[in-house]
Amino acid sequence: MADAGIDMTALSAKHTAPESRSLLSRRHGAEWRLKLYGILAIAIAAAALILLVYTIVTKTFGVAYEYYVSLDVQMDLSERDMKRIEDPNPRLLPKLDKVVRNSMMEAAGGEFDRKTRRALSSLVSTDAGLELGGIAKADRDLIGGPYRYEALLDDQVQLYFKGDFGRLEDAGSEGPLELRKGTDPNQVEMVFASSSLGQMRLLMQERRSREAGNLRRTARDQERAFTETEAALADATTEAERTRLAEQLEVFRAARDDFNSRADALETEATDPQNTFELTSRDPSLLIRVNRGWIKVSSFGPDAMSGIVIDPPERLIAADEGDWTAFVLARPEASRKLNDRQVLWLENFEREGKIEKRLNERLLFQSDSSNAELAGIWGALVGSFWTMIVTFLLAFPIGVMASIYLEEFAPKNRLTNFIEVNINNLAAVPSIVFGLLGITVLISGVKLFGVELFDGLLKSVTEDPRSTPLAGGVVLALMSLPTIIIASRASIKAVPPSIRDAALGLGASRLQTATHHVLPLAMPGILTGSIIAMAQALGETAPLIIVGMNAFIQDPPGDPLDKANVLPSLIYLWNNQSERLFDGKTAMAITVLLVFLILMNALAVLLRKRFERRW
Repeated sequence: MADAGIDMTALSAKHTAPESRSLLSRRHGAEWRLKLYGILAIAIAAAALILLVYTIVTKTFGVAYEYYVSLDVQMDLSERDMKRIEDPNPRLLPKLDKVVRNSMMEAAGGEFDRKTRRALSSLVSTDAGLELGGIAKADRDLIGGPYRYEALLDDQVQLYFKGDFGRLEDAGSEGPLELRKGTDPNQVEMVFASSSLGQMRLLMQERRSREAGNLRRTARDQERAFTETEAALADATTEAERTRLAEQLEVFRAARDDFNSRADALETEATDPQNTFELTSRDPSLLIRVNRGWIKVSSFGPDAMSGIVIDPPERLIAADEGDWTAFVLARPEASRKLNDRQVLWLENFEREGKIEKRLNERLLFQSDSSNAELAGIWGALVGSFWTMIVTFLLAFPIGVMASIYLEEFAPKNRLTNFIEVNINNLAAVPSIVFGLLGITVLISGVKLFGVELFDGLLKSVTEDPRSTPLAGGVVLALMSLPTIIIASRASIKAVPPSIRDAALGLGASRLQTATHHVLPLAMPGILTGSIIAMAQALGETAPLIIVGMNAFIQDPPGDPLDKANVLPSLIYLWNNQSERLFDGKTAMAITVLLVFLILMNALAVLLRKRFERRW
């Protein structure tokens, strides 16, 4: 029977029909949207990564440098200090706080009362005297003579020089400045050109307007409460309730009127060009540098101001334009830990060239400290090293041997299937569960109905295994084992069966086949999976916190049995500290951890590329 002919004209017309063109257009649109969604997803991921890197790097740069003050100290030691110097114990150091304090007063150029001396001494690190004592003990020839000591500045001073709460800015000083003594011995009256201090006046007007706005909002809240109470008073049915609501009504009316009157006064201050501003600790600080001295302004008007002498000028005479400068520190004194006098001391030190900026090597090569300016990550790095050593020595051989047995020797029955399923399940168990297992089995032991079944397994190795790299390493090894076993089994399974058949055909035993032929060929994949598992273990925090590796440890551990901290736990501890300098140091510790993780993952990729075989 002859085949029916195909009407090509009708077929072509069908494909060019409007319905077909519409269907094709929708398909192309769907493909284009799919591509757009993919590009958008990649862009969002890239933007998030860039934001993460930018945030960490900018905070890290904030602690890349630290600041020191150069002090000319006289190494005159007391009898007690000399006994500590002569003691053979290297940890027994004299604390030369008095020497540091005297050199600070000499650098500041004056004799001060006890409270002022304490404020001046607080500019340097609390351990400056101990560090100077260590220098004297290391080189006894310095004792009794002068010495140039570079003292590390306090964490708040570090933040000041980094600009975290602002620096002194020119307040717009123009024209001459006339000085004369005030009624109080420490008070100075000053007259200046009406065109001067424009920046400070504008700043104060903005602050007064903002304060007035806040008071107006509070007054409106009181007005609403007044209206609601007035309505409730109209509906009151008992005399006691009417009395109570009437009293509340008077309270709300008085508060409303008070807030409004205060807002009116502040708005007048903000708009009146002839207003005299009375400065408090909640206002920006206005400081005058004239004749090598400093004056803190307490009030200023359009062409006159008064202030308190902080650092006495050489002469109370008129200063021409350019011979005096008005500075403003926008952050109020009440909202910072450094007062104006301390800020001026620091400014003087910087002008005299006594402030030195150095690369912050202390952060990498010193251990943790309760003082933010002294804290470093070295102890945590060493603790992480010992913990990773224990983890690798336990997890890698056990994981590889278990993989070889399960893949090459174990019979395929219900027991091995049960084991395989549980290995896969363990890889998804939250890491904190392994920490709970470690604290129970390894450290505290197990009790059942009041009967102690066994003590902590690691107590046979050390009396107190808590916070040791040994305990942390064992817990991380248990957590890493499923990942290593799964990766190793996949690599062993990828070796072609012909390799096994050839080895067996030449007379090799199954053990020789597995160890001499299969294992070397699977080793690149095994190493890759093991390194990835170790990288994951390096970044774990929860299981290590459970076994106590979040304690404050100053000395780096010498072996796996010493008390230690690890880098992730240190990051957790620093992030909970109140001192703001720890924010930057936390970012630096995160950066170091990320570098190690990237290097370990890069090593895994390199090993896979270098030794990978294709069949």
